[in-house]
Amino acid sequence: MTTGPGFDLERLVATNASAAFNRLAGFEVVAAGTGTVELRMPWRDDLTQYAGHLHAGMIAALLDTACGFAAASIAGSVTASHFSMNCLKPALGRCFIAKGTTLRAGRRQVFARAELFAENEQGETSLVATGETVLVPLAG
Repeated sequence: MTTGPGFDLERLVATNASAAFNRLAGFEVVAAGTGTVELRMPWRDDLTQYAGHLHAGMIAALLDTACGFAAASIAGSVTASHFSMNCLKPALGRCFIAKGTTLRAGRRQVFARAELFAENEQGETSLVATGETVLVPLAG
C-alpha cells in the first residue's frame, strides 16, 4: 500500500489498464518501485512504419509512458510538459521493454528518463532508444 502520494505497482497497473491507448498498444506494467517502472509490449506488425520497424510514435509512447509512470510512483498523478527522444537504431524484436527512472522529483516538476530495449527470439536485449520527460504533478 502506498503511504505517500506515489502510486504503487497495483495503482500503476490499474492506471495503465484505464488508458485506452495503452490497452490498444498492449502496454503491460511488469515492475515498479519508488521512482522506477518497467513496461513490456509485444511485437505487432500493425504498429510498424514503412520499412518494417516499430513506428517512432510507438517508441515515443513507450518511453513517455515509462517516464510518466516512474514519476507517478513518487509524485502521484502527473502530466508531461516536455518530452524528447533519441532513436539509436531500428526497433525490431519479439517484444520491447521500457525502463523508466525518476531523476529528480520537485514540487513543481519531475524529471524522468527512460530506455527502450528490443528483445530478440533468444531473449537478448539491445538498447534502441532513450527519452526524457519533464512532468508536472497534478493536484488531487
